Amino acid sequence: MTDRSSATRLALSLTLLVSCGSFRATAQSSIDQQARKPTEGAQNANSGGVNTGGAHAAVLDQKHRPITAGGFVTAGPHIFDDVAKETGLTTWRHQVGTPEKKYIIETLGSGVALLDYDNDGWLDIYLVNGSTYDAMAGKGPAPHAGLFHNNHDGTFTDVAGKAGVQNDRWGVGAVVGDYDNDGWPDLYVTNFGKNRLYHNNHDGTFTDVADKAGVALGNWSTSATWGDYDGDGKLDLFVPGYVHYDLEHPPEQGTDAVPHSFCQFRGVKVMCGPIGLKGEPDHLFHNNGDGTFTDVSVKAGVADLKSSYYGLASLFIDVNNDGRLDLLVADDSTPNYLYLNKGDGTFEDASFASGYALNESGRETASMGIAAGDLTHNGRIDLYNTTFSDDYKPLYRNDGDGNFTDISYEMGIAEPTVPFLGWGASFFDYDNDGWLDLLMVNGHVYPQVDQTTWGTTWKQRPLLFHSVAGKLVLVPALEGSGLATLAAARGMAYGDLFNDGQIDAVVNNVDGAPSLFRNVTKSSNHWIEFKLIGGPGSPRDAIGASILLTANGFTQRADVISGGSFASSPDQRLHFGLGAATQIKRLEVHWPSGLVETVDIPKIDSICSIVEGKGSVVRPAR
Repeated sequence: MTDRSSATRLALSLTLLVSCGSFRATAQSSIDQQARKPTEGAQNANSGGVNTGGAHAAVLDQKHRPITAGGFVTAGPHIFDDVAKETGLTTWRHQVGTPEKKYIIETLGSGVALLDYDNDGWLDIYLVNGSTYDAMAGKGPAPHAGLFHNNHDGTFTDVAGKAGVQNDRWGVGAVVGDYDNDGWPDLYVTNFGKNRLYHNNHDGTFTDVADKAGVALGNWSTSATWGDYDGDGKLDLFVPGYVHYDLEHPPEQGTDAVPHSFCQFRGVKVMCGPIGLKGEPDHLFHNNGDGTFTDVSVKAGVADLKSSYYGLASLFIDVNNDGRLDLLVADDSTPNYLYLNKGDGTFEDASFASGYALNESGRETASMGIAAGDLTHNGRIDLYNTTFSDDYKPLYRNDGDGNFTDISYEMGIAEPTVPFLGWGASFFDYDNDGWLDLLMVNGHVYPQVDQTTWGTTWKQRPLLFHSVAGKLVLVPALEGSGLATLAAARGMAYGDLFNDGQIDAVVNNVDGAPSLFRNVTKSSNHWIEFKLIGGPGSPRDAIGASILLTANGFTQRADVISGGSFASSPDQRLHFGLGAATQIKRLEVHWPSGLVETVDIPKIDSICSIVEGKGSVVRPAR
């Protein structure tokens, strides 16, 4: 980690505040104090609340609105339109608990998964729903999940009932993975209560086999991830646990379940937790190859038994370029985990040594989501975590060998994020210029913030950072565009929903209709996308594979992932913006089996398939 001097950090903070246009700080002395003493006033284990940062001054726009629900511009780049209504998604609504959000279980929200469940070449949308107390008690109907079939004409139709994936449990997240290598995507859904493993029946329907497979668990699971951690060609499953929760005896002030101080934020009574509550362990399930899984969490060293941190997001991805999938876990109000794959079925806990456990100040954050991608074309995976309001969102530069440095202030993207409470986040190239941009969606967990002068709101707008040759720059929110949408957003997944070479995003919003941010960027830049199909030594859907594509004088890296963001799963086709380039110089595929091969250059501005073993071998499988 970087030991930035307080004077340097102060100077950066002041410069950022001056350069933010309509941003206005109402108490500069408070900002100065935060720069000198970044942990002063923290909502720590002795002072309650969920945030680990200090109280920041309110940031208002020119109309005196909190910047989380304002700061809009009337002229500027038009990137996204929210077309959820036009596409048919608003026939479905998310529902969780009561509007008052008295308990923590009502505040987490749910995710979204993008998958081509019927193998017709078009992405479909799975939206996880929450639940209500009446539904859990059998006194009312359960909110249903939605599976929206892509009609190929810009509209979607909900077929969840016909497909058998309505869930009808207190849902949290969903991740896509072909765990039985039959060429059809399956779906793992996490819940409060037992989880679901929906096996794809190849006929438009699914069957829940979680109990038979041994992955149902119980209590409170969050954002899972699929990945072949041991290189046997079969997808394994990691499931983080959040809080050990008792629906019959919920934590609240005046009970023995949690101390009074853990149910306040800035002196205001709010829902209790997660600090002060018992954590739920994490689980790693090894794929036995016969439709069943074995819990190897303890043996592998990823069980989180001693600390029981509050896991909210996870991702299998190779961060040290040794060809083996490592494991990231974003933890709420507790240190993050980075487990490096040792290649023998176990992991090394490198969380603190790597610099990923804490932020630049040496402080744990209330981490909600994970974005991962190669920002600067050096072949290394950089990381971004969304966090609570009153705290900046850390960007971790990959320094090689599994070491990371928080460079958020250095990059100039820290201060604008402070008022926002971030959830889903992803790196993707929205304008096809060959550089990864960053989208994060936001929304608070305390409805009470709308009655305060803290400068934050329950419903918040998204934030988009455009990459200018690796330097992330905040894109202004154009009035009437998707970036001006206000929602209590949670899960977000990206993908090319309309097969037009432009990346879109779907957002699951608490107690509301989803958002579909259609990419309407006007550009002459070129692009290409790849669907990878693994051979006998790799998972069939090639999760864990990566492509190195050289064009425009630099090499881009993209990885096939399942998970990350918050409680969500993205398009598994790999997308590359090519800028003005009309030719690709080199295309190299690194398969999970260890095989590295070059592939004949296909036609650009198209979606292509690559089958393992059909190219020219650069390095044989291990």
